[in-house]
Amino acid sequence: MQSSRRHFLKHATLGAVAACACCAGAGAALASGVHWTYEGEEGPEHWGDLQADFKSCKIGLEQTPLDLKGAVKATIGAPVATDYKVQPPKILNNGHTIQVNAAPGSSVTIEGESYDLLQFHFHHPSEHLLSGKPFELEVHFVNKSAAGNLAVLGVFVTLGEANPALETVFSAMPASEGEATGKAPIDPTALLPKGRGYFRYYGSLTTPPCSEGLVWTVFKEPITASKAQVEAFAKLFENNARPVQRQNHRYLLDVAG
Repeated sequence: MQSSRRHFLKHATLGAVAACACCAGAGAALASGVHWTYEGEEGPEHWGDLQADFKSCKIGLEQTPLDLKGAVKATIGAPVATDYKVQPPKILNNGHTIQVNAAPGSSVTIEGESYDLLQFHFHHPSEHLLSGKPFELEVHFVNKSAAGNLAVLGVFVTLGEANPALETVFSAMPASEGEATGKAPIDPTALLPKGRGYFRYYGSLTTPPCSEGLVWTVFKEPITASKAQVEAFAKLFENNARPVQRQNHRYLLDVAG
């Protein structure tokens, strides 16, 4: 099933179409002891040279993030179905982002395949662009299937009303590397938009080792955060967004909610 979906996304004709550390890779990079950053000699343009396992960051043809523009309208199976549970407030500053590690029991179903939620984390500014425009933040929900496949849900965050769900995380996030326990449980579902239209494509982790083959779902509708909430995160991570990558020959699909 995974192979057939991949073939569809990459090679479908227009007529047929009309009818993702710091994603999971951050842990591997940290465990290896290789230091990488978002600027300078260890920044994104040099990731592929830091270690042999990171070569996809340099030579990969299906890299993430993308500028989401020129997408093909499509209808592909059932809607993305999330079943995310309220989480214990385990919040990690891993040196590259703020990450909330998920307790067992949360999942998302994408085209009939179930993926367990591993963690979610934040980027400032957004890694994906929408027709050239960045958002203030982007949330990545990293999920893994029983077969070991990864799927990431991306949510844009724009300036607006204060977000109680974000506040639960940001009020407890460690200012330096380490783990903290918040005072209130965390509801990942509250960080998802009401509108379920999305962009779909195959891509990669956005951090070393930049492994490819991930199913990316980026929701079109953003959630909001107050200026104070954005500034609180930006104070810790002024820029933890990988620059956009080439789309190459991939299909980028625009799926209605």
